[in-house]
Amino acid sequence: MKSIESCSRRQFIGGALAVTASGAVLRAMAAENKLAFVAAGKEFTFDTGALRGTLRGGGQSKGLIPAFDCASGAALTKSLGLFSHYRLLDDTNRYGKAGWDWASEAKLLGNGAVEVRWTADDAHPFDMMAVYRWSAPNALDLTTRVTARKELKRFEVFLASYFDGFPTTVVWAGDKPAFVSASKEAAKWHMFPRDEAAVKMIQDGRWTRPPNPVEWTIRPKLAAPLAIRRDAERKLAAVLMTRAEDAFAIACPQDEEGHRSLYFSLFGRDLKNGESVEAKSRLMICGGVTDEKALELYAKFGK
Repeated sequence: MKSIESCSRRQFIGGALAVTASGAVLRAMAAENKLAFVAAGKEFTFDTGALRGTLRGGGQSKGLIPAFDCASGAALTKSLGLFSHYRLLDDTNRYGKAGWDWASEAKLLGNGAVEVRWTADDAHPFDMMAVYRWSAPNALDLTTRVTARKELKRFEVFLASYFDGFPTTVVWAGDKPAFVSASKEAAKWHMFPRDEAAVKMIQDGRWTRPPNPVEWTIRPKLAAPLAIRRDAERKLAAVLMTRAEDAFAIACPQDEEGHRSLYFSLFGRDLKNGESVEAKSRLMICGGVTDEKALELYAKFGK
């Protein structure tokens, strides 16, 4: 009769080999899945074949930072990242300085996406959740979800992207829709609202609250929440969009200003205690993209 000890030893070794094999399989699967983030401590790395870099660099909630174009090696972002949750505003409050400074936890999901969660506290009367997912090698999709823990009026999440390069911006706007530039001659700080209700929100005092208050110049009304930042020298373009119902304004500085930023004002609606609202956004890094191609990309996003 075989001893219990020898059987147990063989079972243990067999189990260990199975776990090792399983781990190897999982690593191989991850390597084959280019459209997946890879956990690396408090950060999540990516290399889609088109773009590479890190989500939550240094463990901070600042979106993609750093990020690079694979073909050219060009840096795409500066110190504050791409697709980060910046100002959190309602009709009477600015909640903290930024979502960047609000403690959050992140985890890798089974499909290769990353989920980030912020939990309501004394300074933030709402929960917030974000899921970052690659839908194509050059396309990052972001779902932002907020659940109110008290009644909130005209609540806004200001979604920010800060680029390295990409000096010019255009926004799809106007009664006769066209891509409208953010020239220095037109304004220093440009805000393209969805409608008159959006203008009232923009001008309700939220942008006078410190730190860094901003005086926005109201530009033509959005035809759709779609904008492009272009870098002609590097033959690259960043195309950013949300669903029509998810953003009530797009904002940016004039083209010569150093932030090289683009912002989407998400939600802009009242929330009851316990009510949730969700926005879907997309960031694409493309080779030189025409206006017509950008509109095609937006039409596909809306389906």
